Amino acid sequence: MNNGILLALLAYAIYSWGDAAIKALGGGLTVFQIGFYLTLVSAICIALTTPKTEKLIHFWHMKRPWGVQARAISGATASVLSVVAFTTIPLAEVYAIIFLAPLFVTLLSVFVLKEHVGPWRWLAVIVGFAGVLLVVRPGFRELQFGHFASLIIAFLAAASVILMRSLSAHETRTTMLGFLMLYTAAFNLVAMVFTGFALPTPEQASILIMAGVFAAAGNILILRATRFAPANQLAPTHYSQIIWAVVLGAIFFSERPDILSLVGLGVIAASGLLTLAREKIRLGTVRWNPFSRNRL
Repeated sequence: MNNGILLALLAYAIYSWGDAAIKALGGGLTVFQIGFYLTLVSAICIALTTPKTEKLIHFWHMKRPWGVQARAISGATASVLSVVAFTTIPLAEVYAIIFLAPLFVTLLSVFVLKEHVGPWRWLAVIVGFAGVLLVVRPGFRELQFGHFASLIIAFLAAASVILMRSLSAHETRTTMLGFLMLYTAAFNLVAMVFTGFALPTPEQASILIMAGVFAAAGNILILRATRFAPANQLAPTHYSQIIWAVVLGAIFFSERPDILSLVGLGVIAASGLLTLAREKIRLGTVRWNPFSRNRL
């Protein structure tokens, strides 16, 4: 279990560095260019590490096609919106809002799965939203599209968790990732046709390669982590990204959260951990960590 937790912590650290690389590209390339090149690099890395037991060419074999398509569309949308979010607002604010995903899982469990939710889980939902309000403080400063994009990403991540409850026991990793990469690359490519296309500079290309490799490496490490520890033991490590957001934002982008923002981030982490503790992640034998990213 210790090996699994260490791998998960390393995965989320790598994810955070990849997100910081995406942020560094903001303003130099369009959202769709970043998304397309990032998906291309990630796809190559994932293809080279496909398990021998799975044939990449068979990714289109599905047992539950509607669920696979819904999850792929959700991930592709989240991938595009994540580039918008990371290139327009501070890292800590993006993560603060995205970390509402476990709380959205609670809400969707009520309305979609008709599960009973007790007072402690409702308290966690309320506290989590309060933490986001401390970080973002709407009404005291102008909200940007990146804030709304992050909120949609959190909702899509929660929807993905619900979908994974029915898909994980029936579909392969190759199928899930294959359609996600296909949809994300196709959407960004079409969007580039209408918004303009330009080859990245050598510096931009190196950052794109780094971001793509980090995204793929994080995904691979999370998958390996689940071999050593169950998902409900790994999920809390996701909140280590809050620390990385503060550190990377301060070092590379001069983003220094004030006291209220730091308190809000702590509240969000506490509410998410409370949600995990109360739900015990009712996901059965999910083969993918349900709190890994619903995007590339």
